[in-house]
Amino acid sequence: MIIFDAFIYLNPFKTTTLNNNLNSKTLLLLFTLVLCGGSMFSQVTPEDSLINAPMVGVSYGFQLPGGDLKERFGYNSSTGIHFFNKTKKNWIWGVDWTFTFSPQSQVKESISMFDSINTANGNVVDRNGEYANVLFFERGWTSTVKFGKLFPLWGQNKNSGICLITGVGYMQHRIRIEDKFNRTPQLSKAYRAGYDRYTNGFMISQFVGYLFLGNNRLLNFYAGFELMAGFTQNRRSLNFDTMQTDHRKRTDIYVGPRVGFILPLYKRMPDDFYYD
Repeated sequence: MIIFDAFIYLNPFKTTTLNNNLNSKTLLLLFTLVLCGGSMFSQVTPEDSLINAPMVGVSYGFQLPGGDLKERFGYNSSTGIHFFNKTKKNWIWGVDWTFTFSPQSQVKESISMFDSINTANGNVVDRNGEYANVLFFERGWTSTVKFGKLFPLWGQNKNSGICLITGVGYMQHRIRIEDKFNRTPQLSKAYRAGYDRYTNGFMISQFVGYLFLGNNRLLNFYAGFELMAGFTQNRRSLNFDTMQTDHRKRTDIYVGPRVGFILPLYKRMPDDFYYD
């Protein structure tokens, strides 16, 4: 019918009445086909773009201490690995592990730690009668199970937006003591445990930030602010400098920005077509 109508439309010998009737039929049919085609494309709805998205990645955080921790350490860095999963309902769950470290200048408690073995001018003498080169660093880690929710906003798709995530886990930190030339018997490996303030305990965490999952999977990241609070205690039986056991209950806090980069394990985002 379409071919026949088109032939009549192009035929220079057609009559005006026949042309008008057939043109009306042709336009009506073409309009119906376009309408049906649009209806077929509109079967993909906005909700169809929500996907289940497993995510593996790495993160970096810059942290400031709070609570009891600020008496022992200054700022630190934290690198981590994680596995998260975002469901089609935009719930997020997963686990992560972070490693905490700081430069020597950020260990505060080392100033008076060796008073009992220092000389009058505040130095430790090694077996050669020389001043030992002793270095101090913060070392620690956290392990956390996390759960949260994503609220779609400011993204290419409904899998990106503001995320609120809470977690529970385990926190551990200590003072790493290094005798650079290993010539100081009073700071041998067996004795360092008496000074390192080995501390751990239960922790909770909160994260508020933005999660972005790109349509082409080339750029995927999250960024925001994180707060971790550990309810910890010194686990050494004796601190050599005080000659006492430390039974105090501590509240150790880390707070600061964190950014993570994600290796997508999910399929490419579906393309959405809409008919208005």
